[in-house]
Amino acid sequence: MKILSVLTLTASLLVSPFLHAKIVSGVDVQETITIQSQDLVLNGAGVRSKFFMDLYVGSLYLPTSQDSLATVLEQSVAVIRLNITSGMITSDKMIDAINDGFYSATNADISTLKAEISQFMGLFNAEIKQGDQFTFVLTKDGGVTSFKNDKPQGEVKGELFRQALIKIWLGDEPAQDSLKQSLLGH
Repeated sequence: MKILSVLTLTASLLVSPFLHAKIVSGVDVQETITIQSQDLVLNGAGVRSKFFMDLYVGSLYLPTSQDSLATVLEQSVAVIRLNITSGMITSDKMIDAINDGFYSATNADISTLKAEISQFMGLFNAEIKQGDQFTFVLTKDGGVTSFKNDKPQGEVKGELFRQALIKIWLGDEPAQDSLKQSLLGH
């Protein structure tokens, strides 16, 4: 049953409608995507930049548009998608950035999430290059399923982990405030 679910999800990611809401930093961002037979709408998209360089385009998809962290966390399913736009992003830099994000998202208390974070970090061991796309499917009370370039990477269970991952981009100390505002449609 689990294999069928992953295959259905993979097929849904591959055959998502070719409707595009906008182009962000050269990335064509889809207006809707379909996950497990459910249409999700683009809530917002923006650029993560550092030292005046665009690193990736982040986009957030939800069943209905939301404008706050609290309402996003209440959604049964959410998708965070990262489209890598810079050749400067490496596996090591991605791991460091996401680790920093988890520290910020948990007020530096990752003690209850160490195993989940370690498992998640293992998804970024392979080479990362410009043009790669990471898709994180976050299900309430289920956890996170990760895809790289539409291929399943793995699953990390746990509601607390799901919330911490969302807070990397939407929490009180997000990866970048302007990206948070864009993801929330502000």
